[in-house]
Amino acid sequence: MKRIGVISDTHNCFDDALRKFLADVDEVWHAGDFGSIEIADAIAKFKPLVGVYGNIDGGVTRIAYPEINVWNCEGMKVAMTHIGGYPGRYQPAAYATIKRARPNIFIAGHSHILKVQYDKSNDVLFINPGAAGCSGFHKVRTAVRFEIDGCDIRNMEIGEWPKTFC
Repeated sequence: MKRIGVISDTHNCFDDALRKFLADVDEVWHAGDFGSIEIADAIAKFKPLVGVYGNIDGGVTRIAYPEINVWNCEGMKVAMTHIGGYPGRYQPAAYATIKRARPNIFIAGHSHILKVQYDKSNDVLFINPGAAGCSGFHKVRTAVRFEIDGCDIRNMEIGEWPKTFC
């Protein structure tokens, strides 16, 4: 069993609220827009990190992290990208990844809107953790955490914090 924390759109913010929410997870998955390689490095020093770069991330971050990442965790196949769309409205590259990789979990960021939805037509759990950082149009900061145990995803929790200066 692994406890997973999912964040996105940190935009150079990795503060005590996020650290507290992610304190008990085994891995952090970041769906892009770190803001800088220094933030990515800070998260990676805090917990093992799996990530993708986002549209605001610069060259060094784009070298360190892929645009699309597909991996296995505890027997579940996971696919992640920053700009992925939503079930029924996936971006073309995201949809192609879903069709090719057949993940159990598909994670995207970018929208700054928290959304967790089971996509029946593609047999995949869609997760957008919203925005964990302070920059952007979102009204609250959000993140997701859950457990993966074999083919079970359980104990999903949402973290929510005021949008304050980081």
